[in-house]
Amino acid sequence: QVQLVESGGGLVQAGGSLRLSCETSRSMLDINYMGWYRQAPGKQRELVATITRSGTTNYVDFAKGRFTISRDNAKKTLYLQMNSLKPEDTAVYYCNANFLNVNYWGKGTLVTVSS
Repeated sequence: QVQLVESGGGLVQAGGSLRLSCETSRSMLDINYMGWYRQAPGKQRELVATITRSGTTNYVDFAKGRFTISRDNAKKTLYLQMNSLKPEDTAVYYCNANFLNVNYWGKGTLVTVSS
């Protein structure tokens, strides 16, 4: 199993930045891939970015150029650096890990972007 704990959410003005963190209970080298998802009020959960065990990253269109996914294997922590935030980025952000073909989720961290 993998336990995931997100942190770093909060209230920020449009144009500002936040860095989300996700601490894992397992070595990240054991995890196939990890990612960040988000769910805005009244909407379905959607993918933001992923990173594979080998370090390959992938971003959805709205995240390209503004968000950066990264990890620190020694700290067993996944990050999401978010810049140029917009009100439409307001959502609960979830960390995801795929370990032995099972998806694990954190409880999420709320990001609110004011206009």
